[in-house]
Amino acid sequence: MVKILIGVVGVVLVLAVFVASRPSTFRVERSVVIAAPAERVFLPVSDFRAWPSWSPYEKKDPQMQRTYGATTSGAGATYAWAGNNQVGEGRMTILKSDAPSVISIQLEFLKPFAATNTATFTFVPTAQGTRATWAMDGKSTFMTKAIGLVMDMDKMIGTDFEQGLASLKTLAETASNATARAD
Repeated sequence: MVKILIGVVGVVLVLAVFVASRPSTFRVERSVVIAAPAERVFLPVSDFRAWPSWSPYEKKDPQMQRTYGATTSGAGATYAWAGNNQVGEGRMTILKSDAPSVISIQLEFLKPFAATNTATFTFVPTAQGTRATWAMDGKSTFMTKAIGLVMDMDKMIGTDFEQGLASLKTLAETASNATARAD
């Protein structure tokens, strides 16, 4: 019995050391080229009231409670949400908004797990239109490192980013085509 207990303690210690040795930060990033000018791609991201038209998280809980700050676009804009178990509860604050190239957002997650991360959207003109990149950076706690052993955070969040960028692409290209026809 003592040998089994020592073996279990040894396995737990080795696992704890392994988890602790995992990277202390993470980054998830996805990009897409959108056939529209950067200004057109930038606008729906820079205004929290436009997020329901493209954000995958808005679609995961259409009944989500939304609270907008006094300003909804540009630096200082805020947006809070409380929803089902797929979207949880949290708050976003735009830290930086340099039209039409970059938007930096502080993400404060309250539920189901408390965390503070930074989301960054960049918009770079290309020959085909605009390369839009959505990235999220954060710190990995011991618990998130342990969860990362069984769940691939990059794949899980990256899939959401891909869906959001695809929706943003459709939105911006449709608006760009409508503008071109009107001209």
